[in-house]
Amino acid sequence: MSNTLRPYLNTIRSTLSAAMSVRNLPCLQVERHNRPEVEYKMDPELLLNPVLITRTENEYCLIEGSMNSLRVSIKVKQADELEQILARKFVRFITQRAEELRVLRRVAVPGYSISFLITHAHLEEMKAAKLVDFVVDFMTDIDREISELKLSVNTRGRAVAHAFLSEF
Repeated sequence: MSNTLRPYLNTIRSTLSAAMSVRNLPCLQVERHNRPEVEYKMDPELLLNPVLITRTENEYCLIEGSMNSLRVSIKVKQADELEQILARKFVRFITQRAEELRVLRRVAVPGYSISFLITHAHLEEMKAAKLVDFVVDFMTDIDREISELKLSVNTRGRAVAHAFLSEF
C-alpha cells in the first residue's frame, strides 16, 4: 500500500465507523415503509452532513449518512484515458453482479464510479466493523486491479508493437 493511500483509507475507515450508527426508523410520510432516507431525502432533519474525503482531484469518496441508512460513493482513480476505460469496464462488471454484493447500488451517484448503500437491515444481518472492512478492502482491491490491468495492457501492447516492428 502506498504512502498516500494509507492515510486516505484510514480516514475513510474512521469516518465510516463513526457513520455506521444507523437505527431502525420508519418513513415519516408513508405508513409501514422503511426506506433509506439518504436516498429519498424527504425529511432534511434526518440527514447528516455529507463528508467528502479526497486523495487527489481524480480520486475521492463521499459518505452521506442519515438516521436509517448510509451511502458511500467512490470515485476510482482515472489518471489517463486507459485508466478511464479500465475503470469503466471494471465497475460495469462489478455492478452487474450487485445482487451478490447486497450493499452495492446498481447505479452509482452521478459523478462517482461506484456506490454502496448500507441500511439498518444490513447492519442487523452483518457486523458494522466487517462492512467497514469490506468497503476499505474493496477500495484497495479496485485500485490494485486497475493498476495491474493497466500494466497488463501496456505489456501486451509492447509485445504486439515489438512483433509488428520486427518485420521491418
